[in-house]
Amino acid sequence: MDPTLAAVVRDRTGATWSRARALCTEGRVTVDGVRCFDPAVRVPPTAEVVVAVDAPRIRQGALPDEAVVYFDRDVVVIDKPAGLLSVADEEGNHDTAASHVRTMLRRLDKRGRDAKLGVVHRLDRDTSGLMVFARTASAQRVLAAAFRAHDIERVYHAIAHGIVNAARIESDLLVDRGDGLRGSHGQWRRAKGPPPVDAKRSVTFVAPVESLQGATLVECRLETGRQHQIRIHLAEAGHPLVGETVYVRDYRSPMIEAPRAMLHARRLGFIQPSTGKALVFEAAPPADFRGMHERLRAAPPA
Repeated sequence: MDPTLAAVVRDRTGATWSRARALCTEGRVTVDGVRCFDPAVRVPPTAEVVVAVDAPRIRQGALPDEAVVYFDRDVVVIDKPAGLLSVADEEGNHDTAASHVRTMLRRLDKRGRDAKLGVVHRLDRDTSGLMVFARTASAQRVLAAAFRAHDIERVYHAIAHGIVNAARIESDLLVDRGDGLRGSHGQWRRAKGPPPVDAKRSVTFVAPVESLQGATLVECRLETGRQHQIRIHLAEAGHPLVGETVYVRDYRSPMIEAPRAMLHARRLGFIQPSTGKALVFEAAPPADFRGMHERLRAAPPA
């Protein structure tokens, strides 16, 4: 099993265990060019780990100004880093994209607009990439309706285990498939009758982009946007994401280690709520995703 990040830091620096863990949580360690705050994450031997002992402490979740891709009076689009919650998971948690973006907008928007951001969709904590918040109640209503009507363009890049072929995946997703995990009706155990009323129809279009060593770089286009939809659909098709830790109970092939699930929201398109103008944004994957892509792209050793 690969060592934890804290173990790698301790080996590199000679620090105590507590100091090694602190170096991680203080933002002084990068893995393949991306800060990793989790000292318990497993690090593959091919990863490039850099420890900057004297670097300034960085608060986890803080966003650089360039994370704001676009804003106007109605909306703000951000490139969310992996490891940051979209919105609070419990009352009082302000280490979220929504909270940090609101703080940034106080500085960036000279018009002084300071309303609470409206949530119209979310990205998982470990998913990087583009997401939009509404800045007014009317914009939130318009965007929420567009999401319900599947009028929002959402394109993800992912690295999935195995040889992935083009497919249209449709299923009825359940909060509990029968073993405590989200999943598709009839996938984990034989279906008895039609899907229950709380099942959500879910459609993902998957297209291979590049064959890699033991994996495939794929493009996923969402028709619907259910929680964990891409992760579940790919896992149930026999191709869990590289770095997936939840939807792997039924996967029996060797797993490729990664610090997080390799999923990135690459393209986002929608109609501006007030002007009717089509807005389309693209964001390249972050360094950890690119690093995994390059490692799996390299030819295997002789």
